[in-house]
Amino acid sequence: MSAQQQTERVVGDGSSTGGGGESTATVLVALGANLLVAIAKGVAAVITGSASMAAETAHSFADTINQVFLLTALKGSKKPADRSHPFGYGRVRYFWALLAAVSIFVTGALYSAYEGVTALLSEEHEVVSPVVNYVVLGVAFLLEGFSLLKGYRQTRSEAAEHGQSLRQFLRTSDDPTATTVVFEDSAALIGLVLAAAGTAVHQATGQSWGDGIASIAIAVLLAAVALRLGRANKRLLTDVQADPRLVRSVLVHLGDEPEVDAVVDLLTLTLGTDQVLVCARLDLADDLSASDVERAMVRIAAGLEETFLEVVEVFLEPVPRQDEVVRERVRSRYGDRLAQYMVDEAGS
Repeated sequence: MSAQQQTERVVGDGSSTGGGGESTATVLVALGANLLVAIAKGVAAVITGSASMAAETAHSFADTINQVFLLTALKGSKKPADRSHPFGYGRVRYFWALLAAVSIFVTGALYSAYEGVTALLSEEHEVVSPVVNYVVLGVAFLLEGFSLLKGYRQTRSEAAEHGQSLRQFLRTSDDPTATTVVFEDSAALIGLVLAAAGTAVHQATGQSWGDGIASIAIAVLLAAVALRLGRANKRLLTDVQADPRLVRSVLVHLGDEPEVDAVVDLLTLTLGTDQVLVCARLDLADDLSASDVERAMVRIAAGLEETFLEVVEVFLEPVPRQDEVVRERVRSRYGDRLAQYMVDEAGS
């Protein structure tokens, strides 16, 4: 198998990864864990009066709301294409994932900061029965750890099928569900450690600053996670080009077609998770008849969808490579060097 074929196989098999069922299971596990943990933390916060435990309660309730958002995203993105959405509803998933990031900041980070500042400014703040905190935090650590393990396994599997490291996949993935669970649950485990540390400092010193600082630290952690997820979903909503590896493989694949003299222009659009639209302008061999061109267009489009499983829509247009209007449009997007590279690479 050639290096090009290996690249095509890795990138093209993306639509078989994870799947809606696996993502749904991951989100459901996280939802159940977060709801149970939120209730337990809330009871502990009332009993002990701990600001950090109140912050963690808000954290878990925010995560629970987020899982509902993600389930809505999974369901909504599976709706079939219709007249108002001819390319389907795949990008709906990114909208709800963005709301999940906003929820983390508003419900979790801001409330945690409020609890921390209140604890620091209050002279009467006291944590009673700290053992209750430790028990709840320990159980929560087990539940959150199980949820994280589920999300981590799915994400690692998807990363391997895309031919990427886990870090690369988390940075570039077009599936926000499992990656959101991984970031949320990782933050949850860190938050539990911070809450336990704050309780321990308060218990050891008898001063409220330990509990208050822990709550503020949790707020900073949640704000950082919200920012990270928000930026990721902004990219998915606005940076619409497909994975560059897929784009290059499609470019080379088109250039290898016998009827194609050169690829004049290539556009890709991410329609949703593992759903890509490809638009290409091709300079075809001059000796092709009109019927030859028609058959070639149909065969090339079918070949793209068969080779690259992420490609769900293909639009091809025959144009002469010397057409200055088309060439200027390509140069305006890619620059002279890359525009010429497309012709040379795909036409060689």
